Amino acid sequence: MTKIRLHINDLTPLSWFALLLLWSGGFAQAGEAAVDPGDSGTDVIEDVTDDPDSRSSEVSAEVEEMVDPVVHESSVPLADAVSTAGSKAKSLELLGARVRPGTSKRLSWSATELFEGVPVSTPVLVLNGAEPGPTLCLTAAVHGDELNGIEMVRRVMHDLAPKEVSGAIIGIPIVNVQGFRRGSRYLPDRRDLNRYFPGNPNGSAAARIAHSFFVNVIAHCDALIDLHTGSNSRANLPQIRADLRDPDVVTLTQGFGSMVILHSTPSVGTLRHAATRAGIPTVTLEAGGPSELELNEVRHGVRGIETLVNTLGMIDKKRFWSDPEPVYYRSSWVRADNGGILLSDVSLGSTVRKGDLLGTINDPMSNARSELRSPYTGRIIGLARNQVVMPGFAAFHVGIQTADTPTEDAIDDSVLSKKQSETRDYIDDMSEEE
Repeated sequence: MTKIRLHINDLTPLSWFALLLLWSGGFAQAGEAAVDPGDSGTDVIEDVTDDPDSRSSEVSAEVEEMVDPVVHESSVPLADAVSTAGSKAKSLELLGARVRPGTSKRLSWSATELFEGVPVSTPVLVLNGAEPGPTLCLTAAVHGDELNGIEMVRRVMHDLAPKEVSGAIIGIPIVNVQGFRRGSRYLPDRRDLNRYFPGNPNGSAAARIAHSFFVNVIAHCDALIDLHTGSNSRANLPQIRADLRDPDVVTLTQGFGSMVILHSTPSVGTLRHAATRAGIPTVTLEAGGPSELELNEVRHGVRGIETLVNTLGMIDKKRFWSDPEPVYYRSSWVRADNGGILLSDVSLGSTVRKGDLLGTINDPMSNARSELRSPYTGRIIGLARNQVVMPGFAAFHVGIQTADTPTEDAIDDSVLSKKQSETRDYIDDMSEEE
C-alpha cells in the first residue's frame, strides 16, 4: 500500500479551510452520517422545492407506504369540550390499564425491542380529572436530543392536581427513548421518527414504532401539543406552529397567551400532519435548541401550556397570560452564500427591517468577510448558533410581517382532507419537520 505523506507547509489556505470544515463535522455520533438534515425549503414561492437534505439519510415517509390513521370523530368544537362533557367523569382506558377519575398513574408503552430481545419501554404519565372534559396530550422528544420539551411535560404533569382538572392530560416526556439514550436526534437506524406517522405495522422499524405509538396513545387524544426545539445547533424563539385553516387548531393557538404563532402546513409523515388528518387538532410548540436544557424557554412553554389548559376550561384557576404576540403567515430562512465562521449580530426575538445586518461570515484563512442582511421586515424567530457554515446553510429564520391570511383554496389540499396533502406552500424548518 502506498503511503501518502502530507506536510503542513504544503497546505494552501483553501486546503486549511476544507480541513476545518471536515473537523467541524467530525463530532457526529459514531455510525451516523454527518449530514445536515435541517435545510429544507420555506414558504416563499421561489424556495419551495423539497431539499433532500431536509430528510433522513434513510428512506422517508413519502416513499414508504403508511396506513391511514383511525379517524377520531368528534362533533363538539374543542372550545366547548368541557361545557358539553356531561356531569360525570369516566375512567380512562389506556395501554391495558384503567385510570379512575380524580387519580393519576404512570403507565408504560413498548413499541420495539433491542437486538438482544429486551423491550424498550417509554413512560406515559396519565392524569384523569375528577370532572369530565377533553383529553389533552403532550408529546416531547420525538427527536431524542430535544430536551426542553421533556422538562415542560414533567413540570406540567406534576404541577396539576387530578381533583382540580376537568378532562384528562396524557404526557409522554420521551417518545424516542432510543434516540434519547444515545443523545441522538434519530432512531438507531438513523431514521427520523417524525417522518413516519401514522406508521405501518409491517413497515420499517421507524414505521412500526410510529404506528404503535399512534394507535395505542395518540388515537386516545382529543387535542395534541407536540413539543420540539431547533436542530443542528439552531434555536427557535418560543412559538406555536399551526395550520390556521382548522377552527379547532385556532382554538388551541389562541389559548396559549403570549406566544408567537406561525402559520404552517405540516409535512407528510410528521406527527402533527397525521394527528390532524385523524381529526385530532394539533399544534407544535417550538422553544430553544437541542442537547441542552434552557430554563427560560422551559418556563415560557410551561406557562403557555398551563394558560391553554385554563382557557379550555380544564382547570378553574384564573391563570391568564394574554399579552399580544404577532401571528406570522409567512416566514423565510436567510441562507449563507459563503463558507466560513458565522457570527450573529441579532438575537432571537429581534425586530429587523429590510436590509438590516443579521450577521457576518468570516473566512478564518483569508480573513474575507461577507454579510447576511434581511430581505424582509419582520422578526427573528429562529437562528443558527455561531458556528462553521457552508454555502446554502440556513442561518436566520425571519417571520415576515404581512397582512395576508391563510386562504381557503382547494379544500382537498388542506390537512383537513382525508387524503394526504400535496401542498408545498410551506415546509417547516429546523424543527419538527427536518
